[in-house]
Amino acid sequence: MSKLHIALAQFDLVFGDPQANLTHVARFSAEAAQRGADVLVLPELWSTAYDLEKAERHATLVDEGVFAAVRQLARQHRLTIIGSSLSVLGPERYGNTATVATPDGTTAAVYSKLHLFRLMQEEQFLAAGDRAVSAEMPWGKLGLGICYDLRFPELFRHYALDGVQIVFLPSEWPHPRLMHWRTLLRARAIENQLFVVACNRIGRVGDTHFFGHSAVIDPWGETVLEAGDVAGLFSAEIDLDLVAAVRRKIPIFADRRPDVYGS
Repeated sequence: MSKLHIALAQFDLVFGDPQANLTHVARFSAEAAQRGADVLVLPELWSTAYDLEKAERHATLVDEGVFAAVRQLARQHRLTIIGSSLSVLGPERYGNTATVATPDGTTAAVYSKLHLFRLMQEEQFLAAGDRAVSAEMPWGKLGLGICYDLRFPELFRHYALDGVQIVFLPSEWPHPRLMHWRTLLRARAIENQLFVVACNRIGRVGDTHFFGHSAVIDPWGETVLEAGDVAGLFSAEIDLDLVAAVRRKIPIFADRRPDVYGS
């Protein structure tokens, strides 16, 4: 199985209201299944948005709360569902954590955001993750990042060297940095010869305006899908065999010089 049907749920998150947001996700899950999607991707902190001051109230272990609800939806609709929510990492330690819920109702991977975004005060309320996370799926190998992680090429190169074919990136990326978003998505895909799938929210929180433009970028840097700035479920089919084809055509990994600049 090399072809993968991906759906991106781009919507306006209800600040601090997990139940309202879960209702949206349940609807998107049903619609994605009707369209024949294999994977549904949600935005960053889809259940609460950036209600970080109440992280203690919202956060749960990754086998409880909204994480468990998403696993149930994944099993019900025979989908893989990827998105991030607030998690408990330890005593009085909370993370921005993405999970991969599988069609059999289990969790294939758990990743906590490595790079905390100071402009949204993440470092004041959250603890950073401590490892990159990849996982073998029936259709290929995935890697996980969250929003601000996109600005750190080392993470994506780590994934490429680990054999990852597709990186999923739940996000809350705002104006005025749309040009950064588009440029970095393509750069990470081109330089690592892999697919980048990014789901971004829309809407406003105070003076912060999130622009959507969720996207699927292929290993050539070509746009398979780019949404606009409206709510909806956007889908595309990709062929993961393209990763190997591109890497054969331009063998950048064989031509690297880690003897000069490190591994």
